[in-house]
Amino acid sequence: MTPAHDRRHVAALIDEAVSAGARFTAACAALGLNPRTLQRWRDPVGGICEDRRPSADRPAPTNRLSEAERDEIVATCNAPEFASLPPSQIVPRLADRGDYIASESSFYRVLRERGQNHRRGRARPATRRKPPTSFEAKAPCQVWSWDITWLPGPIAGTFFYLYLIVDIFSRKIVGWEVHDRETADFAALVLKRAVWSEKCLTNPLVLHADNGSPMKGATMKVTMERLGVTASFSRPRVSNDNPFSEALFRTCKYTPGWPTRGFATIEEAQIRVQTFVTWYNTEHRHSAIRFVTPDQRHRGEEKALLAERHRVYQMARAVHPERWSGQTRDWQPIGSVWLNPERSDAGRRGHGAADALPHEAGGGGPMAGPAENAA
Repeated sequence: MTPAHDRRHVAALIDEAVSAGARFTAACAALGLNPRTLQRWRDPVGGICEDRRPSADRPAPTNRLSEAERDEIVATCNAPEFASLPPSQIVPRLADRGDYIASESSFYRVLRERGQNHRRGRARPATRRKPPTSFEAKAPCQVWSWDITWLPGPIAGTFFYLYLIVDIFSRKIVGWEVHDRETADFAALVLKRAVWSEKCLTNPLVLHADNGSPMKGATMKVTMERLGVTASFSRPRVSNDNPFSEALFRTCKYTPGWPTRGFATIEEAQIRVQTFVTWYNTEHRHSAIRFVTPDQRHRGEEKALLAERHRVYQMARAVHPERWSGQTRDWQPIGSVWLNPERSDAGRRGHGAADALPHEAGGGGPMAGPAENAA
């Protein structure tokens, strides 16, 4: 609704433009006004009418609920037998008894007007889950993911604990240790050594983990603050919010030759993990990073390697063009990596951890025999 003084001002501007030779339609268009609107504003003698809509007489709808019916709705909802039920349950029960007061939507509307549209019953209200925290890694040592997994010990029910940190950009394992306990002190030590080893003490680093007690322990928290590391945690009761670490643990434990009956000593477990880490970082062609090794991507050698692969494929296509129905294999670097990308943005943002999940369980490993590696 346009106030009367604004209407008069607009009409004066248009009249001035028309008197100066402008066309009426063009003058209205310049102000973003429909010509018919201005015509409705003018009264029979050429003046500007007030907007009569605010003061218009609006009779009450004939189907409006009476005040007695509104009171009956409130009284019914507050009756002991209905006090813990929503209108969606109350209205059908009334109908079963042969009673009809108003529709379900009218019940909700009246309760809302009376300030009684609140949750009923003892059940907790539904909670809205926060979306996953997303961080983008455009280079190594920007976003790390870490977790702890159990390694079976020599006796049933005993375990060793593998602490492992992976760089989500390059997939390189940047820190790991095996201990006989699961504590925040050991976690802080692994993080400190990884930061020193990667020489990223001054980098703005994000460390993502789940909500376990070692991840949120006081020692770990203090260490992260001293190192300038930003903490990121999985959402409560969401098991797949730390996918990079989970995928890596699966790769580790399903590598051919990995002992399935446990480790006799902690030293044996440490040797096995060291062998796996060396193979994974330096030999394993990772499917989520165009089948280069994590070390190669971490050192920035990825572009040259993939460019050479592209050249080889182009040469092969030139020799036998009849064997290629379209473009050669895509050897473009994958670019940045997102931690827990939104589903709608996953394709636009690049690759996430889910790319690794279907592929990482297979392939030959450092403990595989000749037949296994050949396969």
